Amino acid sequence: MTDTGPKALKMRREIGLIGGVALVSGTMIGSGIFMSPQFVIGYVGSPGASLVIWAFSGVVAMFAALSYAELGTIIQESGGEFIYILRIYGSCPAFFAAIPFVVVVKPFGIVAIPISIAEYARAPFYNCCQPPDLVGKCVAAVAILVVAIVNILNSRIAVRIQVVFLVAKVLVLTFIVIGGIVKLVQSSSVIVEHLKVENAFEGTQYSLSTLGMNVYQGLWSYAGWYNLNYVTEELKRPEVNLPRAVVIAISLVTGLYLLVNVSYLTVMTPKELMSSSAVAVTWGNKVLGSWGWTMSVAAALSAFGSLNGTFFSGGRVCFVAAREGHLPDILAMAHVSRLTPSPALIFTTVVSLLVLIPGDFQSIVNFFSFTAWFFYGITLSGLVYLKIKKPELPRPYKVPIILPILVIIVAIFLVLAPILDNPQIEYLYVSLFILSGAVVYVPFIHFKLCPGLLTKLTVFLQLFLEVAPTEKNL
Repeated sequence: MTDTGPKALKMRREIGLIGGVALVSGTMIGSGIFMSPQFVIGYVGSPGASLVIWAFSGVVAMFAALSYAELGTIIQESGGEFIYILRIYGSCPAFFAAIPFVVVVKPFGIVAIPISIAEYARAPFYNCCQPPDLVGKCVAAVAILVVAIVNILNSRIAVRIQVVFLVAKVLVLTFIVIGGIVKLVQSSSVIVEHLKVENAFEGTQYSLSTLGMNVYQGLWSYAGWYNLNYVTEELKRPEVNLPRAVVIAISLVTGLYLLVNVSYLTVMTPKELMSSSAVAVTWGNKVLGSWGWTMSVAAALSAFGSLNGTFFSGGRVCFVAAREGHLPDILAMAHVSRLTPSPALIFTTVVSLLVLIPGDFQSIVNFFSFTAWFFYGITLSGLVYLKIKKPELPRPYKVPIILPILVIIVAIFLVLAPILDNPQIEYLYVSLFILSGAVVYVPFIHFKLCPGLLTKLTVFLQLFLEVAPTEKNL
C-alpha cells in the first residue's frame, strides 16, 4: 500500500551560476557606492587613505566569502550564520544568533538601502533646500513594499530582476569610470592635485574609532558577499556554483568600486565629496550638466536592485530559524503553489517598516555592522574549529585556514575598536538585546512551552495565507 498522505513542500533550486553572481554582486552594488564614499573620506580625512579602505574592504569581503563558501559546501543548508552556528555549536548559541539577525541585522540591512533610494529619488526635486524627512520615509516604505510583493509572489521573477538590474548597474558604474577619464583628459591637472602621491594621504586620521567606522562604511558597500549562503538549498550545484559565484562577483565589484572612487575624486575635491549628500548626483551635475539628474535616477534604480537581493536572502534566515524550531512554526511555511516562504517574508517586511520609522542611514550602517560582524566572527571561528577537529568531513571546496583567521581578527577589531575608542550607549543596548534572548530561549525553546493561543493563531494564518510546512531541499 503506497503512502498517499500529504508531503512537505520543498523550495525549488532556481539559482544557477549567473543568478548566483547577480545575487551577490547585484546586492553589493547598491546604495553603498553612492552613499558611503563621502562618509569614508570624511572619517579617514584623505583621498589616498579612502582608496586604501575601499581596497582593504574588498579583500576582507573576498576572504570572508571564500571561507563561507567552504562552510556552505560542508553544511549544504540555507540559513547562513544561524544554520552554521546551530550545526557547529548547538541550539542555544544559534538562538542567540537568530534573534539579532531576524530583528536587527537583516531589517537594518534592508532599511538602509531604501533610505538611500529615497535620498536619490527626491534629490532632483529639492535642489535648493533640504527635503522633508517624511517624504524620504514614504518613498523608502514604498520601495520595501514593492520588493516584498515581488519576492512573495515569485522567486524566479525576483532572481531575473536581480540579473537585469546587475547588468544595468555595471553599465552605470562603467559610465561613471569613463566620465571621470574624459573629465581628466579635458581638464587641467590642478583638479586632481589631491590624487598625487605626495598629497593623497595629507590629513589622514589614525584613531581606532575612525578606522573602525571607516571599515564599517567600506564593508557596508560590500554587504551581500554572504547572500548565497542564505539560499544554498535554492542554488543549483552549490558545491561548484557557490565558490565560483563569489569569486566572480567580488572581483568584479572591487575593481569597479576602486575605479568609481577615482572618478569621483577626479571630478570633485575631497571637500566637495565630503559635503555631498548624494555623491552621484554631484558627480552628474559636474560632468553631465543639465542631464545630471539622470545619475539620481540611475543610483535609485541601482539601490532598488540591491534591495531586491537583500530582501531575497534576508527572509530566508527567519524561515530556516523557524524550521529548526527557534521561531514560531508559521514562519517556516511556504505558499502551497508559489513555493515562496511568504510568512517569513511578510514578517521581515513588517519589522523593516518598523525599523524605518526612527532610522537614519549613517547610524543604521554603524549599528548593523557592529552586530553583523560579531556573528560573522563567531561563524568563522566554527570553520576554524571544523578544520582542526573534523578534518575528515567531505569538503568539495577548501580554503587555507589563514583566511578565516584573518577575517576573525578583522571582526574582533570591528566589534571592539569603536567601543574602546569612542564608547556609545547604543552599543550597550545592542549587547543587552542579544543577551536578552535567554529570556525567550529557556521557556519556549529549551522547555518547549507553547501557549495554546499560538497554536490556534498558527492554524488560522496557515489557512489565511495558504501555506504549508516545508522540508529541507538537500
